[in-house]
Amino acid sequence: MEKFVVTELASREMLPGVTLREVHLHQVMVTFIRLLAGAVVPPHRHPHEQISVVIQGRLKMTVGTETFVLEAGQGVRVPSQVEHSAEALEETRAQDSFSPIREDYVMS
Repeated sequence: MEKFVVTELASREMLPGVTLREVHLHQVMVTFIRLLAGAVVPPHRHPHEQISVVIQGRLKMTVGTETFVLEAGQGVRVPSQVEHSAEALEETRAQDSFSPIREDYVMS
């Protein structure tokens, strides 16, 4: 086993106003994301399954053809290859889980 402290994980700015930290095993990855108010994650898709949960703030998220406004404690499931996007309605912290891991996000 290995203990970690989220605030001590390496971080990088993925997009303007979007900072990511990650931890992973061989088949699952969890990312901790900070989005500044107004930050946008443009429409994209990937082969990974994704579960996104808002920890703090408000996030408008479109998954396929449905748009949701998510608040703390709310989340969405994003199946593989389904287009999705997000916009932070205020400063937001969220957690995304991916399987399999996103090699493009690995920092450690």
